[in-house]
Amino acid sequence: MNKPVTLNVRVGGALGEFVAANVGPDGAYENVSEYVRDLIRKDKRETEKRSFDRLKAELSRAFATPEAGYERVSAADVIKRNRARRARA
Repeated sequence: MNKPVTLNVRVGGALGEFVAANVGPDGAYENVSEYVRDLIRKDKRETEKRSFDRLKAELSRAFATPEAGYERVSAADVIKRNRARRARA
């Protein structure tokens, strides 16, 4: 299990006022920690969505390629090609 990470963040000015407006009796969150955790979760979801969208677009392009654009290779050929790429890296 991962260890919790403690964050110390100083926010002032307009950002501090914005945070204060979203926390407490009049805000959507009980405390700043809850607010920050929710922001991190939202950012994580958005990052995962962008990654999924990029993968989906790449797969769509690959599957849109006419069959004539494909080349038959064996598993051994793929392994050999990947080893050669790693050796060059």
